[in-house]
Amino acid sequence: MGISTLRVGITGGIGAGKSLVCKIFSVLGAPVYDADMRAKQLMNEDPTLIRQISERFGSECYKNGQLDRDYLSQLVFKNSDLLHHLNQLVHPRVAEDTKQWVALHYRAPYVIKEAALLIESGAYKELDKLVVVTAPLPLRVQRVLERDSFRSKEQVEQIISRQLPEEEKTKQADYLIHNDESTLVIPQVLKLHKRFITLFRQ
Repeated sequence: MGISTLRVGITGGIGAGKSLVCKIFSVLGAPVYDADMRAKQLMNEDPTLIRQISERFGSECYKNGQLDRDYLSQLVFKNSDLLHHLNQLVHPRVAEDTKQWVALHYRAPYVIKEAALLIESGAYKELDKLVVVTAPLPLRVQRVLERDSFRSKEQVEQIISRQLPEEEKTKQADYLIHNDESTLVIPQVLKLHKRFITLFRQ
């Protein structure tokens, strides 16, 4: 990794709109690492992680060599201890994968790591700057229900209740992006894009 490459984290609670923000950064030319998507891939591809998950949660977690996401989700969703154990297995592998990915993009002024649990996992400590995307709670619930028709309002609220409260996330943030449908998002992203370019050149 080039010493000057700025490592920027983007996070936010479910429905806040962090993926939208990352798409805008991507259009501006910033490499984006989707940690949540990559974690799913590693759980299917990484031999060490597959072995660890099978040993900890049972061979039933894999069918025909592929992770049975429904089975594993049902197993850990209502059990915070099991979810914690799963995260303890997955997060270190994602962290190592992130380092390798960043090294490939050493020529970029800055790179972005997008993750829902960037703060909860402690992964934000490995980054130079942290952006938190915020939105009012009712709007977040509405967005998720429109996006995930298979979820009920109660399920969405349960997911939110298990995430770090937005006010706690914002305490760790270097920058905030307000995605409340009354503040334009693109100008906020452009401002940060210019800021990150400036920091790279210093």
